[in-house]
Amino acid sequence: METETLVVAHLKEGMLEKFMGFMQSDAGMAERSKVANVSKTIGTVAPDKKTVMFKIFVTDKAALKAFIDGSNPVSAPVMKEVMESYSVYELNKVDM
Repeated sequence: METETLVVAHLKEGMLEKFMGFMQSDAGMAERSKVANVSKTIGTVAPDKKTVMFKIFVTDKAALKAFIDGSNPVSAPVMKEVMESYSVYELNKVDM
């Protein structure tokens, strides 16, 4: 089952290009596909290029945590270098 999730990441100054380069690389895409349905991902970048947000459809919450927090050996070197902080939110549909 997929869980709609919003990830907000605050990057260190000047690290957007390195972060996005990894996320779009073969290694980054392979790891991301273990976490979520990559084809459904929606991302955006703040004007100051220090905050990125991704709406993702998570298939493995433990893998997401490892991918972001530095315990995944593939993503760890990049995340430790570029990430200042992050927040993860589960999204729920609200009928109005």
